[in-house]
Amino acid sequence: MGILSRFKDIMASNINSLLDKCEDPEKMIDQYLRNLESDLGKVKAETASVMAEEARSKRELDESAQEIVKFQKYAEKALTSGNEVDARQFLEKKQQAVAKQTSLQQMYTMSSENATKMKQMHEKLVKDIGSLNSRRDSIKMKVQVAKTQQKLNQIGSSVAGAGNNLSAFDRMEDKAEKMLDEANAMSELNQVGVDNDIVNLQAKYDTEPGSAAVDDELAALKAQMGL
Repeated sequence: MGILSRFKDIMASNINSLLDKCEDPEKMIDQYLRNLESDLGKVKAETASVMAEEARSKRELDESAQEIVKFQKYAEKALTSGNEVDARQFLEKKQQAVAKQTSLQQMYTMSSENATKMKQMHEKLVKDIGSLNSRRDSIKMKVQVAKTQQKLNQIGSSVAGAGNNLSAFDRMEDKAEKMLDEANAMSELNQVGVDNDIVNLQAKYDTEPGSAAVDDELAALKAQMGL
């Protein structure tokens, strides 16, 4: 589950590196989207791995439940045949399987929670990338308009004089700040907060049951079967 703790650092690193290049917003948005696509690949691979772990844990838990039922049936058959020694062995195996089932349940619960978090992160990143792609053309168009206006202002400044030069630069500064604000807002959209805390379940069985528990269950089984 390293990606859960690393993802915030990945996003922060992308944002910081792009802000360092904010003198060219057009290149910045393209680079930012490339970085997000790279992050999406990492999240997708990790999500697939966590989902596979969830499936494996569920399969082992189901197999454990089947074992418990199997040993119960063998114990009953042994008693029906009048062989208490064999019945006791099967019941011991059953109790061991019950203790193992508790640990498997804990593992499945944790892997299921992790898989849910990874899927949520993947879905959010896909949604954010789609949103930014739809806004990219608009942002780049504004940048091009700003660059064209800058050229016009430079030409006009040679004719209009120093006063006009100052006014033109003021307008360009406002435009540049607006573009930077938009880029920063885009960066904030992709900050992903992930709760890394996983609730650990308390084990139901701290120790394996002893022979006394087997004796009690054997007596109960015999009473149930009328033996």
